[in-house]
Amino acid sequence: MSPAIQRGLARFFLLPPPIVVAGIYAATIALGAALLQLPVAHTGGLRWSDTAFMATSAVTVTGLAVIDVGSQLTLFGQAILLVLVQLGGLGLMTFAVLILDVLGRPVGLTGEAYLREDMKQNALWRVGRLVRQIARVVFIFEGVGIALLCLSFIPDLGFWPGLWAAIFHGIGAFNNAGFSIFRQGLVPYVDDPVVNIVVPALFITGGIGYFVLHDVIYRRRWRAFSLNTRIMLVGTAVLIPWSVVMFAALEWTNPLTLGALDGTWPRIAASWFQGVTPRTAGFNTVDIGGIHDSTSMLFIALMLIGGGATSTAGGIKVTTFAVMILATIAFFRRQTQLHIFGRGIDHDQILKVMALVAVSLILVFCGVFLLSLSHDGQFLDIAFEVASAFSTTGLSRNYTGDLNDFGRAVIMAIMFIGRLGPLTLGFFLATQLPPRVRYPNERIHVG
Repeated sequence: MSPAIQRGLARFFLLPPPIVVAGIYAATIALGAALLQLPVAHTGGLRWSDTAFMATSAVTVTGLAVIDVGSQLTLFGQAILLVLVQLGGLGLMTFAVLILDVLGRPVGLTGEAYLREDMKQNALWRVGRLVRQIARVVFIFEGVGIALLCLSFIPDLGFWPGLWAAIFHGIGAFNNAGFSIFRQGLVPYVDDPVVNIVVPALFITGGIGYFVLHDVIYRRRWRAFSLNTRIMLVGTAVLIPWSVVMFAALEWTNPLTLGALDGTWPRIAASWFQGVTPRTAGFNTVDIGGIHDSTSMLFIALMLIGGGATSTAGGIKVTTFAVMILATIAFFRRQTQLHIFGRGIDHDQILKVMALVAVSLILVFCGVFLLSLSHDGQFLDIAFEVASAFSTTGLSRNYTGDLNDFGRAVIMAIMFIGRLGPLTLGFFLATQLPPRVRYPNERIHVG
């Protein structure tokens, strides 16, 4: 390596951790796009805009696709896409620290700072132990999921194609990336009991958050759980039944979705699957383009809420949404302290939640505005696409293929920001400096 490159890398790693993490993700996307562009990776006809979009969607574990993965990518290309999904879901810095730990190399304070930034954590953790636990959980769940999916895919497709389908969809499900090598997605398996149990179990587990899984596996008792784990578990327990029941109520007689299914069990199975998948999973067993407008609005809300922090899911996160609701209730009750489960929440965290929600809504609004400028599509299709990109969900009302190059660039930027977090990329706007001057307070008119 030349001295000039060494000096450039040294300067790069002296930048603030959020910028370094963003740069590493961008470099991985560029490398993935270059690999997908190789003749051995596709069957022909792919442009750089195609591979760049697919690489971005994979690294951000979104699942939006501008090509047919099963027919336009070779086995090598599909494997590259899957590796990008695994890297993005596990977290690039987590993966790097894991490799260093296996090699016996020290991570150092700088590596710990990058890892905390990548996982949105402020607390000091024993990095090696933490990463080993995360990797163990990831690979165990993925391995069990793949083995169970083989029970459905191998009898249907044959041994090797079925095994590859199980690997591809098992890893994609745990990492909340909705790519499928089937032209219709998982629609042919709408009433398959294994698919309807295993795939949702994988993306719910992957989307609940590594630290929640750590508490559930190692602490096991409710009283020993952290406040974050308690909020996440209760929020998930409320959102899942509500979303499933709402989807069933809205779509039960829709001839383009549930109404086309023969029998009660397939409708219940499809309602269960589609009720939980908007929480950033991206798989579908019914045609999303055929759902009612009211259901689309429900999905947009669920996608924006997303899953858990430090997980493979996107969105503003369930804990953020819960704190926002609690803060609103506390305001109407004239409470000066926000508390839940016998624990208070710091004022700084409440401000961070409000800032995150505000920045997220502004980003989504700007994305919808930019796409509306360059596309004459239905407004709801555009809003659905932007919400799906920001929350790294991967669901689409069959609109992704209609994006022009400008629209693809907008969606790629939104996926990138949605994965890294709006506050991470807004680091320079939120530099923490102690105030040197305290100004007098004055009331303003609000509402």
